[in-house]
Amino acid sequence: MNEFIQLFNDSSPDQVATSVKLLLLLTVLSLAPSILILMTCFTRIVIVLSFVRSALATQQMPPTQVLIGLALFLTFFIMGPVFHEVNNEALKPLLNDEIGLEEAYEKASIPMKEFMSEHTRQKDLQLFLDYAQAEQPKTIEDIPLTSLVPAFALSEIKTAFQMGFMIFIPFLVIDMVVASVLMSMGMMMLPPVMISLPFKILLFVLVDGWYLVIQSLLQSF
Repeated sequence: MNEFIQLFNDSSPDQVATSVKLLLLLTVLSLAPSILILMTCFTRIVIVLSFVRSALATQQMPPTQVLIGLALFLTFFIMGPVFHEVNNEALKPLLNDEIGLEEAYEKASIPMKEFMSEHTRQKDLQLFLDYAQAEQPKTIEDIPLTSLVPAFALSEIKTAFQMGFMIFIPFLVIDMVVASVLMSMGMMMLPPVMISLPFKILLFVLVDGWYLVIQSLLQSF
Protein backbone atom coordinates (compact mmCIF):
# COMPACT_ATOMS: atom_id res chain seq x y z
CA MET A 1 0.00 0.00 0.00
CA ASN A 2 2.85 2.37 0.87
CA GLU A 3 4.48 1.68 -2.48
CA PHE A 4 1.20 2.49 -4.24
CA ILE A 5 0.94 5.85 -2.39
CA GLN A 6 4.61 6.59 -3.05
CA LEU A 7 3.95 6.05 -6.75
CA PHE A 8 1.69 9.11 -6.80
CA ASN A 9 3.90 11.20 -4.49
CA ASP A 10 7.03 10.76 -6.61
CA SER A 11 7.54 13.75 -8.96
CA SER A 12 10.05 12.13 -11.33
CA PRO A 13 8.99 12.06 -15.02
CA ASP A 14 8.94 8.27 -15.18
CA GLN A 15 6.81 7.94 -12.07
CA VAL A 16 4.44 10.70 -13.25
CA ALA A 17 3.94 8.89 -16.55
CA THR A 18 3.22 5.65 -14.71
CA SER A 19 0.76 7.42 -12.42
CA VAL A 20 -1.08 8.89 -15.41
CA LYS A 21 -1.33 5.44 -17.02
CA LEU A 22 -2.66 4.00 -13.78
CA LEU A 23 -5.29 6.71 -13.51
CA LEU A 24 -6.22 6.16 -17.17
CA LEU A 25 -6.57 2.43 -16.57
CA LEU A 26 -8.78 2.97 -13.52
CA THR A 27 -10.94 5.41 -15.48
CA VAL A 28 -11.39 2.97 -18.35
CA LEU A 29 -12.26 0.17 -15.93
CA SER A 30 -14.88 2.34 -14.22
CA LEU A 31 -16.47 3.15 -17.58
CA ALA A 32 -16.14 -0.39 -18.94
CA PRO A 33 -19.77 -1.42 -18.26
CA SER A 34 -21.11 1.64 -20.10
CA ILE A 35 -18.68 1.11 -22.99
CA LEU A 36 -19.63 -2.56 -23.20
CA ILE A 37 -23.36 -1.89 -23.21
CA LEU A 38 -23.60 1.19 -25.41
CA MET A 39 -20.66 0.89 -27.83
CA THR A 40 -20.72 -2.81 -28.73
CA CYS A 41 -23.21 -5.37 -30.01
CA PHE A 42 -24.09 -6.44 -26.45
CA THR A 43 -27.37 -4.49 -26.40
CA ARG A 44 -28.81 -6.20 -29.48
CA ILE A 45 -27.74 -9.67 -28.36
CA VAL A 46 -29.10 -9.50 -24.82
CA ILE A 47 -32.44 -8.02 -25.95
CA VAL A 48 -32.94 -10.70 -28.61
CA LEU A 49 -32.09 -13.47 -26.14
CA SER A 50 -34.55 -11.98 -23.67
CA PHE A 51 -37.22 -11.95 -26.38
CA VAL A 52 -36.59 -15.65 -27.00
CA ARG A 53 -37.18 -16.45 -23.35
CA SER A 54 -40.32 -14.29 -23.25
CA ALA A 55 -41.69 -15.90 -26.42
CA LEU A 56 -41.19 -19.35 -24.96
CA ALA A 57 -42.88 -18.21 -21.72
CA THR A 58 -40.45 -20.32 -19.71
CA GLN A 59 -40.22 -17.72 -16.92
CA GLN A 60 -36.57 -17.84 -15.74
CA MET A 61 -35.35 -20.57 -18.09
CA PRO A 62 -32.63 -20.09 -19.23
CA PRO A 63 -31.56 -18.14 -16.13
CA THR A 64 -30.64 -14.48 -16.53
CA GLN A 65 -27.01 -15.24 -15.61
CA VAL A 66 -26.79 -17.69 -18.51
CA LEU A 67 -28.23 -15.19 -21.00
CA ILE A 68 -25.87 -12.42 -19.81
CA GLY A 69 -22.87 -14.77 -19.95
CA LEU A 70 -23.77 -15.94 -23.46
CA ALA A 71 -24.30 -12.34 -24.58
CA LEU A 72 -20.90 -11.34 -23.16
CA PHE A 73 -18.99 -14.10 -24.95
CA LEU A 74 -20.84 -13.45 -28.22
CA THR A 75 -19.98 -9.76 -27.84
CA PHE A 76 -16.27 -10.52 -27.37
CA PHE A 77 -16.40 -12.90 -30.35
CA ILE A 78 -18.07 -10.39 -32.68
CA MET A 79 -16.07 -7.39 -31.45
CA GLY A 80 -12.77 -9.33 -31.52
CA PRO A 81 -11.39 -7.68 -34.70
CA VAL A 82 -12.33 -4.21 -33.42
CA PHE A 83 -10.75 -4.78 -30.00
CA HIS A 84 -7.65 -6.24 -31.69
CA GLU A 85 -7.27 -3.11 -33.81
CA VAL A 86 -7.74 -0.82 -30.79
CA ASN A 87 -5.10 -2.79 -28.90
CA ASN A 88 -2.56 -2.65 -31.74
CA GLU A 89 -3.17 0.94 -32.83
CA ALA A 90 -3.74 2.68 -29.49
CA LEU A 91 -3.19 0.66 -26.32
CA LYS A 92 0.18 -0.94 -27.08
CA PRO A 93 1.79 2.27 -28.46
CA LEU A 94 0.51 4.19 -25.43
CA LEU A 95 1.95 1.68 -22.96
CA ASN A 96 5.24 1.73 -24.88
CA ASP A 97 5.38 5.55 -24.69
CA GLU A 98 5.24 5.80 -28.48
CA ILE A 99 2.17 8.08 -28.53
CA GLY A 100 0.42 10.40 -26.09
CA LEU A 101 -2.97 10.12 -24.42
CA GLU A 102 -4.78 12.37 -26.89
CA GLU A 103 -3.40 10.52 -29.92
CA ALA A 104 -4.20 7.17 -28.32
CA TYR A 105 -7.81 8.29 -27.73
CA GLU A 106 -8.14 9.36 -31.37
CA LYS A 107 -6.66 6.11 -32.67
CA ALA A 108 -8.86 4.01 -30.37
CA SER A 109 -12.02 5.87 -31.34
CA ILE A 110 -11.62 5.27 -35.09
CA PRO A 111 -12.30 1.47 -35.09
CA MET A 112 -15.18 1.96 -32.66
CA LYS A 113 -16.67 4.74 -34.79
CA GLU A 114 -16.38 2.60 -37.92
CA PHE A 115 -18.20 -0.28 -36.24
CA MET A 116 -20.94 1.87 -34.71
CA SER A 117 -21.54 3.95 -37.84
CA GLU A 118 -21.94 0.77 -39.90
CA HIS A 119 -24.88 -0.28 -37.72
CA THR A 120 -26.37 3.17 -37.04
CA ARG A 121 -29.33 4.48 -39.00
CA GLN A 122 -28.81 7.85 -40.63
CA LYS A 123 -32.12 9.06 -39.21
CA ASP A 124 -31.06 8.29 -35.63
CA LEU A 125 -27.66 9.95 -36.03
CA GLN A 126 -29.20 13.02 -37.64
CA LEU A 127 -31.56 13.38 -34.67
CA PHE A 128 -28.69 13.88 -32.22
CA LEU A 129 -26.62 15.99 -34.62
CA ASP A 130 -29.55 18.35 -35.13
CA TYR A 131 -30.26 18.56 -31.40
CA ALA A 132 -26.60 19.38 -30.67
CA GLN A 133 -26.56 21.83 -33.61
CA ALA A 134 -23.38 20.18 -34.82
CA GLU A 135 -21.93 20.52 -38.28
CA GLN A 136 -22.54 17.75 -40.77
CA PRO A 137 -19.54 15.37 -40.57
CA LYS A 138 -17.70 14.76 -43.81
CA THR A 139 -16.03 11.54 -42.70
CA ILE A 140 -16.63 8.91 -40.03
CA GLU A 141 -13.74 10.33 -37.99
CA ASP A 142 -15.57 13.69 -37.82
CA ILE A 143 -18.66 12.21 -36.13
CA PRO A 144 -18.64 13.18 -32.43
CA LEU A 145 -18.97 10.26 -30.03
CA THR A 146 -21.50 12.24 -27.99
CA SER A 147 -23.91 11.94 -30.93
CA LEU A 148 -22.82 8.60 -32.37
CA VAL A 149 -23.08 6.54 -29.15
CA PRO A 150 -26.76 7.32 -28.33
CA ALA A 151 -27.68 7.03 -32.03
CA PHE A 152 -26.01 3.63 -32.20
CA ALA A 153 -27.78 2.47 -29.03
CA LEU A 154 -31.14 3.63 -30.41
CA SER A 155 -30.54 1.79 -33.69
CA GLU A 156 -29.50 -1.37 -31.86
CA ILE A 157 -32.65 -1.35 -29.73
CA LYS A 158 -34.84 -0.92 -32.81
CA THR A 159 -33.07 -3.74 -34.65
CA ALA A 160 -33.34 -6.01 -31.61
CA PHE A 161 -37.09 -5.36 -31.35
CA GLN A 162 -37.53 -6.13 -35.05
CA MET A 163 -35.75 -9.46 -34.58
CA GLY A 164 -37.79 -10.11 -31.43
CA PHE A 165 -41.03 -9.56 -33.35
CA MET A 166 -40.03 -12.20 -35.91
CA ILE A 167 -39.20 -14.60 -33.06
CA PHE A 168 -42.60 -14.09 -31.43
CA ILE A 169 -44.70 -14.90 -34.54
CA PRO A 170 -44.45 -18.75 -34.59
CA PHE A 171 -45.03 -18.98 -30.83
CA LEU A 172 -48.01 -16.65 -31.11
CA VAL A 173 -49.53 -18.95 -33.74
CA ILE A 174 -49.17 -21.91 -31.37
CA ASP A 175 -50.89 -19.95 -28.56
CA MET A 176 -53.78 -19.01 -30.87
CA VAL A 177 -54.26 -22.60 -32.08
CA VAL A 178 -54.19 -24.01 -28.56
CA ALA A 179 -56.61 -21.33 -27.30
CA SER A 180 -59.03 -22.06 -30.19
CA VAL A 181 -58.92 -25.80 -29.53
CA LEU A 182 -59.55 -25.33 -25.81
CA MET A 183 -62.49 -23.01 -26.46
CA SER A 184 -64.02 -25.44 -28.96
CA MET A 185 -63.75 -28.18 -26.33
CA GLY A 186 -65.37 -25.97 -23.70
CA MET A 187 -62.25 -25.82 -21.53
CA MET A 188 -62.32 -22.05 -21.08
CA MET A 189 -61.05 -22.22 -17.49
CA LEU A 190 -57.84 -24.03 -18.48
CA PRO A 191 -54.98 -21.55 -19.14
CA PRO A 192 -53.86 -21.93 -22.81
CA VAL A 193 -50.28 -21.08 -21.82
CA MET A 194 -50.06 -24.22 -19.69
CA ILE A 195 -50.97 -26.40 -22.68
CA SER A 196 -49.02 -24.52 -25.35
CA LEU A 197 -45.73 -24.40 -23.39
CA PRO A 198 -44.69 -28.02 -24.10
CA PHE A 199 -45.54 -27.58 -27.79
CA LYS A 200 -43.49 -24.38 -28.01
CA ILE A 201 -40.50 -26.05 -26.36
CA LEU A 202 -40.89 -29.07 -28.66
CA LEU A 203 -41.03 -26.85 -31.75
CA PHE A 204 -38.01 -24.85 -30.59
CA VAL A 205 -35.99 -28.02 -30.00
CA LEU A 206 -37.00 -29.66 -33.31
CA VAL A 207 -35.95 -26.66 -35.42
CA ASP A 208 -32.74 -26.20 -33.36
CA GLY A 209 -33.93 -22.79 -32.24
CA TRP A 210 -30.90 -21.63 -30.30
CA TYR A 211 -28.65 -22.35 -33.27
CA LEU A 212 -30.93 -20.34 -35.57
CA VAL A 213 -31.11 -17.43 -33.14
CA ILE A 214 -27.35 -17.23 -32.65
CA GLN A 215 -26.80 -17.66 -36.41
CA SER A 216 -29.17 -14.75 -37.09
CA LEU A 217 -27.35 -12.59 -34.54
CA LEU A 218 -23.94 -13.34 -36.01
CA GLN A 219 -25.13 -12.68 -39.56
CA SER A 220 -26.70 -9.37 -38.52
CA PHE A 221 -23.23 -7.88 -37.84
